[in-house]
Amino acid sequence: MQLHLIDYSIFAAFVVAVVAIGILGSRHEKDSESYFLAGRGLLWWLIGFSLIAANISTEQFVGMSGSAADRLGMAIASYEWLAAITLVVVAFFFLPYFLRTGIYTIPEFLERRFNRLTRSIMAVCMVLIYILLVAAVTYSGALTIETAFHGKIIFGVLPMNVTTGAWFIGIMAAAYVATGGLKACAWADLIQGSALIVGGGVIMYFALHQLGDTPLANLASNVPIPDTLTDADGGITKFTALNSHKFHMVLPRTDPFLPWTTLVLGLWIPNFYYWGLNQYIMQRTLGSQSLAQGQKGIVFAALMKLIIPFIIVMPGMIAFNLFSDNMRTAAQPENERVMKIYQEAKVTPAAARTVFIPDEAWQKANPAFASEMTAINEAVSSRGKLDGFKPTEERLVGYKFDTAFGFLISKVLPEGSGWQGFVLAALLGAVVSTLASMLNAASTIVTMDVYRLHIAPEASQARLVGIGRILVGVFTVLGCSLAPKLGDPRIGNSIFAIIQEGQAYIYSGILAVFIVGMLVRRAPPITGTVGLLLGPVSFWTIKELAPGISFVDRASLAFGIVLAVMLVITALKPLPQPAQLATTSTIDMTPSKGAQILGGVVVLLTLTLYIVFW
Repeated sequence: MQLHLIDYSIFAAFVVAVVAIGILGSRHEKDSESYFLAGRGLLWWLIGFSLIAANISTEQFVGMSGSAADRLGMAIASYEWLAAITLVVVAFFFLPYFLRTGIYTIPEFLERRFNRLTRSIMAVCMVLIYILLVAAVTYSGALTIETAFHGKIIFGVLPMNVTTGAWFIGIMAAAYVATGGLKACAWADLIQGSALIVGGGVIMYFALHQLGDTPLANLASNVPIPDTLTDADGGITKFTALNSHKFHMVLPRTDPFLPWTTLVLGLWIPNFYYWGLNQYIMQRTLGSQSLAQGQKGIVFAALMKLIIPFIIVMPGMIAFNLFSDNMRTAAQPENERVMKIYQEAKVTPAAARTVFIPDEAWQKANPAFASEMTAINEAVSSRGKLDGFKPTEERLVGYKFDTAFGFLISKVLPEGSGWQGFVLAALLGAVVSTLASMLNAASTIVTMDVYRLHIAPEASQARLVGIGRILVGVFTVLGCSLAPKLGDPRIGNSIFAIIQEGQAYIYSGILAVFIVGMLVRRAPPITGTVGLLLGPVSFWTIKELAPGISFVDRASLAFGIVLAVMLVITALKPLPQPAQLATTSTIDMTPSKGAQILGGVVVLLTLTLYIVFW
């Protein structure tokens, strides 16, 4: 990528604008409610943009576009479109419960409904997960900076590598979060959320334009190109013809990543946890000026979620059509490393402890090697069972699909136009907004659920805000220090896959506990504690007994186990009277009729999209 002065200027202006608006829009945050919940004064449009900005990061831009470039195509859009329906449910079922109780944090609700121990267990679990998330998000953003500015030296001394990028991102996010708390996040997210949508739309426009200008002989597809397609056809016509086999939301039951069964239950569990019980997402809605403003903001975000696949997933599919050769070349260095291990295994098969997993594209290109690997893998697996060792796995890929978004930026956007700088800034903004949200949420939980609850119950408002600001700095240092270490290949091929499975240990139990707490009013306090502890135990047990089951399906089974146990305990020892949640909030709890209508429209639009892309 060859950046020009205009790109650097736009990039720098974006960074300055985000930090400045975040700080200026949130001055004088003196008490805990102002700092942690924006004084409970957030309006719907701020809430909506902030939810999207906090959610979208490089995981979507890089991971989803890469999955779309691969065989999944539109099916990966389920992560966005099911989220739209989830948000509608959260707006009208979860949010009224939370706002009515006047809570600061999601774990605090569990004390109101169950007991203090349940609140503390959830708080500890979420803080541990947030430490990993902060490091992972910082690392992904630092990689983006290293890729864009590789080889550049700033101020004559600082190389733009992962370490420098991590501290740049961390300091940028902490600068406005520590100053203004949630309100600073919301105002900064207004810019960053808007830039995300505009940037994605710009990439889609230029990608379609380049697709239309490219001769068919230079385009790739996994299916034969129709004879009726010509070089003169436009980008949209070529896109639909080359990718018609990817316009399917429902994949076979045997699909290893997204079988249709996950649409029935598997994806709903992490969705409801993420959008309804995740502090760094729900903190925006807890700061709503009223129930109506919160519901409008959530439904507005749900409407924007329907747009995301058109600006992330579809460009990823076009990237494969245009740059499949580049993706194949990008995969070669890692494949060469794995092939060296494979050659060693062939020389000394008795000492081999590695199984080789080639994807379909690599097998087609290397059929002889693929056949040999099957025999070696069977031998290693058999020896592993006899000798009691677990073989390591090495993957061979025909294409490096996660480079799809990078190629779109570097090869589709016109050089010298400033669009490359804008999209890079938008991508950085996506990382920074997500990181800022996590820093704010982590500091809120530790301050309110640990410090105030167990260490200093009588702490002044100024003291709580001060502790919150200090904790933002602590989590920033932890994240920036850990981030470069995540590039170590010994950790795994995908840090995001590790994080997703790590969260799966806890969200089954958390969701079950909240559902029982809200709907089963005679459930005794002990059910909350049992549910939170049983969730990870069940998940781990299923993983050990049936390692072949995907982590999403394991989470579904664990959710069912926890729910069943909690209901059995309730049946054996119910509360003598239904639990009553104290109403301490002073905000207007009148629901929004307009949000209810728009929520229904969002659900209908989502179902329509599934019918169109079935």
